[in-house]
Amino acid sequence: MQLVVGRIGKPHGVRGEVTVEVRTDEPEARFAPGTVLRTAPGAAPPPTTDEPGVPFRIPAELTIEESRFHQGRVLIAFDGILDRNTAEALRGTLLVVDSADVAPPDDPEEFHDHQLVGLAVVTPDGERLGEVARIDHAPSSDLLVLRRPEGRTALIPFVRAIVPKVDLAGGRVIVDPPAGLLDL
Repeated sequence: MQLVVGRIGKPHGVRGEVTVEVRTDEPEARFAPGTVLRTAPGAAPPPTTDEPGVPFRIPAELTIEESRFHQGRVLIAFDGILDRNTAEALRGTLLVVDSADVAPPDDPEEFHDHQLVGLAVVTPDGERLGEVARIDHAPSSDLLVLRRPEGRTALIPFVRAIVPKVDLAGGRVIVDPPAGLLDL
């Protein structure tokens, strides 16, 4: 499974450096010089080069030549991206890693999103409520997006008071929702 660790933003300067929207808890490790990241198409339309009739092809992998933090953003220079026009052509490209290359968290109470997606959500009594569709990272707490059997979705704050247990081996998340939470 491919995990998105960043999204390339606008160019920074004229020498091919780009801003990166970080989507990982470990930006220093993920964006270290020498790291090779795979690419996935983003929301941007396919860019073209300055050469007529020759479209720019985003490489399948990009190697980080240099990275630094500047005013709260990560700036990255990739090998072979030497000018602003080429950097602009990368805008919107997603940077991904294979989930098999991601070490499990050291803390047994911490989980990667891909570990939770698809797990059954049940009450402490075993009543099936649905399955985890995705994780939304809100400012106050993470939210489990629950896909209900009837097709609706519900948001469940991922806090111990409501989610007392995650059983990865059993393929389930135990949820003790307060009255009315799933009716919102």
